[in-house]
Amino acid sequence: MVTVMDRTIAIVGAPSSIGIRPYDDGVARHLDQAPEVLRGRGLVSRLRAMDLGDVFPPPYQDFVRPPNRARNERQVVEYSRALANRVAAATSAGRVALVLGGDCSVILGSLLGARRTAGGPIGLVYVDAHADFATPEESRTGSVASMGLALSTGRGDSPLARLAGRTPIVDANHVALVGRRDQADEWYGHAALAASPILDLPDSILLSEDSDPLAENVLRQVAPPEVRGFWIQLDADVLNPAVMPAVDSPLAGGPMPDELVRFLTPLVRHPKALGLSLTIYDPALDAERTGAWQLVNLLESLLAPTARAFRLARGA
Repeated sequence: MVTVMDRTIAIVGAPSSIGIRPYDDGVARHLDQAPEVLRGRGLVSRLRAMDLGDVFPPPYQDFVRPPNRARNERQVVEYSRALANRVAAATSAGRVALVLGGDCSVILGSLLGARRTAGGPIGLVYVDAHADFATPEESRTGSVASMGLALSTGRGDSPLARLAGRTPIVDANHVALVGRRDQADEWYGHAALAASPILDLPDSILLSEDSDPLAENVLRQVAPPEVRGFWIQLDADVLNPAVMPAVDSPLAGGPMPDELVRFLTPLVRHPKALGLSLTIYDPALDAERTGAWQLVNLLESLLAPTARAFRLARGA
């Protein structure tokens, strides 16, 4: 497997909760605090990364779900375009972007920015305990976060599915969904997922197969010769809730952090890797900040070798 290590990391904060339903008491979720909390655990210095600051979203509006439409649809469209500008800057000059979400809707702006940098088609590795392949009509919550993969591949009657114009942001033929264990929740779009060309590698495969052959299988899907680069979307709920309970919809099972790092390492160090977005960590559900430390340690294990090799190459 071909890998490259001489990259530097550029961090972008995406402190958004507009793509996810409110808490049960009607208050907007506090996922918008995640970038600040993760930075507060020393993430920037531990990666020796560039920090390009935060892109702030419009205010939350749809506390009551609009019928047959995604919550805060107009706001997410606006935010995705603003975030894309910052991600395009982060991924320029050969850098790897690290987008700190926020809810899963930040994948749309991340992909738009990465596609601009690539100057052509891109692939997507979507690492998540849920399929996120619902349309606005199918979703039980109206959360864009439950539709992230669908909208990225152009599925659904929504302007969010047409952010890149007539073609989807990413072609489903160049997408791998890894770690899904939501078999009981068919409303996430399972039937359409099964009929699509997306490479669907559920949790059982992630936990049972050796990480190197699994990564190679994923790379064949997301990084064929005609693809200019690929993005990695990492939802914190893919991790085992024994170590990561601070998410909105935890599911039993899932990999431990070291297992996830082994799988992701050859992907983030691949020459076509453009960046990674981390989403769904909720500091309001993590009073002791143990989840934050888990995520910072995971990101350091995953990305610090890339940044360290870049410094050595420069004689720093």
